[in-house]
Amino acid sequence: MNTMSEDNEDFLDEELLDSNSIDNIDIDEENKGLYEHLNITVDPGQESLRIDKFLLIHRQNSSRNKISQTCRAGNVIVNGTAVKQNYRVKPGDKISILLTRPPRENVIIPQDIPINIVYEDDDLVVVDKEPGMVVHPGHGNWDGTLVNALAYHFEKNGQKSDLDRVGLVHRIDKDTSGLLVIAKNEYALSFLAKQFFNRTTKRLYWAFVWGNPKDEEGTIRGHIGRHPKNRMQMSVYEDGSQGKHAVTHYKVLERFKYMTWVECKLETGRTHQIRAHFKHIGHTLFNDERYEGHTPLRGVNLPKYKQFIKNVFEILPRHALHAHTLGFIHPTTKKELYFESPMPKDMADAVKKWRNYLEN
Repeated sequence: MNTMSEDNEDFLDEELLDSNSIDNIDIDEENKGLYEHLNITVDPGQESLRIDKFLLIHRQNSSRNKISQTCRAGNVIVNGTAVKQNYRVKPGDKISILLTRPPRENVIIPQDIPINIVYEDDDLVVVDKEPGMVVHPGHGNWDGTLVNALAYHFEKNGQKSDLDRVGLVHRIDKDTSGLLVIAKNEYALSFLAKQFFNRTTKRLYWAFVWGNPKDEEGTIRGHIGRHPKNRMQMSVYEDGSQGKHAVTHYKVLERFKYMTWVECKLETGRTHQIRAHFKHIGHTLFNDERYEGHTPLRGVNLPKYKQFIKNVFEILPRHALHAHTLGFIHPTTKKELYFESPMPKDMADAVKKWRNYLEN
């Protein structure tokens, strides 16, 4: 199963490459003891693209750093020759990745897991993901994922289950609910990935955030990078000294005095962008444990209020974030497809409870 990272910044500088390390390699000799982790032929319609960017789209659970290291090691092979990370792929290129460790066997096991498919054709499938479901296999979650469910769905319906040719075009966190599009072939994957890269898709998120934002609409700007002490969090660097450029636009939909329902539109697509940006402006996502949003808003010490928040946390036991809309141009018909996902039950029940609390 292929994935596309949400990290769309430029790749590492070409000058970091050791230009002498991978030229004129005897592939058969150098690759003894290596294991093939990828073997694909570039689609006839593929436009010219740097191989590091191409592999970031087509390599599961990868990162630009891992791909750069693999290129520098001479383990990215095109038409029998090791290439540098700035090589530009061409239609018909035969690409393989060779690593020193054997590929993990049976990573993707078809599993009969219920999923909500809202649209499907020969090129793609759109899923409305439930909260709590991991999107793709990875460390600590080798099964029970959306990918395992899709593998079962394809097999059950007699579709070719060549998972190397199926692609998660984008991803959302385990506890984020909402819409995802999955490509069924290389052409669809490349076509859709380009739209996500260029931010021409139509995606809106719904979030519940602590507190009462001052303005009805606003924009949050600030580079996002790894937290210097807590590696599980992302931090915002307003001076641009670290991280990557990030912009989030938001609009208030409803205020609940201590909590606010906002609509978010991303101008960029950084890891945990909405979660990090709203924490930065003092409005952490409701019940977002990773970003300290899982305790009652400071300054309110009434026992009744604290018990109320505890009850809402039980109704909504995850960070309150939902991928509400998804629109894109179809890779074959070139017509726009647009989908909306209703608010999931846990968030809707929380809204009802807040409204009732304020009324009484």
